[in-house]
Amino acid sequence: MKLIAITSCPTGIAHTYMAADALQKAAAALGLRLKVETQGAMGIENILTARDIAQADLVLIASDTDIEQKERFLGCPQRVVSLEAVLLDASAVLKAAIAHVAA
Repeated sequence: MKLIAITSCPTGIAHTYMAADALQKAAAALGLRLKVETQGAMGIENILTARDIAQADLVLIASDTDIEQKERFLGCPQRVVSLEAVLLDASAVLKAAIAHVAA
């Protein structure tokens, strides 16, 4: 299963990057392929390509604000979660995302 994620917080500083790191560590522990785009104070980093998006089984949006360029994900299976949920238990968020895809 291939997941892509976007993390973004209102100030775009710490929580954006902490959530990205938590998701990457949890994905590795679960044996999932995951690429994370961050939308922080430095702009969009590690941008998801059209190929990344087309190959993804699910787009996970971990954000407490509107993400930029969200039209790229129209028609893609999506799950939106809060940054708090990711920071509290990224593994549970990913397991729920997998269940969402399987449903």
